[in-house]
Amino acid sequence: MSVYDLATRALHLLPAETAHRVTVKALGLGLGPVDRSTPDPILQTSIAGIELAHPLGLAAGFDKNAEAPDALLRAGFGFVEVGAVTPRPQAGNPKPRVFRLKEDKAVINRMGFNNEGLDALKARLEARKGRGGVVGVNLGANKDSDDRAADYAHLLGALSGLADFFTVNISSPNTPGLRGLQSGGALDALLQRVTDTRWAEPVFLKVAPDLQEGAVETILEAVSRYTLSGLIVSNTTVARPDTLKSPHAQETGGLSGQPLYVPSTEVLRAFRRAAGRDLAIIGVGGISSGETAYAKIRAGANALQLYSALVYQGPGAVVRIRDELATCLKRDGFSSLSDAVGVDA
Repeated sequence: MSVYDLATRALHLLPAETAHRVTVKALGLGLGPVDRSTPDPILQTSIAGIELAHPLGLAAGFDKNAEAPDALLRAGFGFVEVGAVTPRPQAGNPKPRVFRLKEDKAVINRMGFNNEGLDALKARLEARKGRGGVVGVNLGANKDSDDRAADYAHLLGALSGLADFFTVNISSPNTPGLRGLQSGGALDALLQRVTDTRWAEPVFLKVAPDLQEGAVETILEAVSRYTLSGLIVSNTTVARPDTLKSPHAQETGGLSGQPLYVPSTEVLRAFRRAAGRDLAIIGVGGISSGETAYAKIRAGANALQLYSALVYQGPGAVVRIRDELATCLKRDGFSSLSDAVGVDA
């Protein structure tokens, strides 16, 4: 058992949010693991013009304020998404707001876009200019904003040139009314404001797994109309499967981890089936092994993100899952990761 496995066990003695803050601070101080191995070449891939040594990235929400992206890249992630950031700092929802569902290998959070705001994140990204590694930024809107579309446009304009990609996050369940931006006229109005902004990097739209009938087609039409680079599928779910065993199962917020795996993968498959081969899709939700990562690729993901697996498996999870994914691809006769994308869609 490594020192990091022991640290993961020790962190579970702390409240979930406290453990998270301790972890981010430790990484920022250079106390995290360093992966010196070389990813198998079969895992090399490209998404929206971004070259990746392997497809396994860190989802937004872990490093909200860009305190440790380089430490996370050194730990073995193929790319890191920081944020969500909002134009103005905000405290988020009242505590407690993060709950481990240990029996279900899951997490419920209702953080509410707590972050230090645009200025703090921008300063950190400016300080790391010129360093290697793929770092994206997840964009959010202030809870009390009078014009949420303007928030996204402002962030995109202010941060362009400082990140490798951006994500318009309209799928968090913890900001009242935010998911309403995924539908119809509201989505058009938002994306029009976004595309009126000048930017140089790929821009993804992050969607929820809890979509109404017809939403897949509506979202894809909007992505095409406004020439976004792709989708991130999906955010956390507000559903509560009957299989949950934890006493925290009915806490309000977004559910992530293993119970999200099946519904998020089915939504991913639906988007790939409707979109065809060309749209870039990052698959998120319940990845905990090489086999689950491989299934996301086969369902239609070009690249992947994880987060909750780190809570239960520690920082070594990313390299372990990465190497298991390479084994799965070779076992089934694929010569490259891209050859496996969407074969089950």
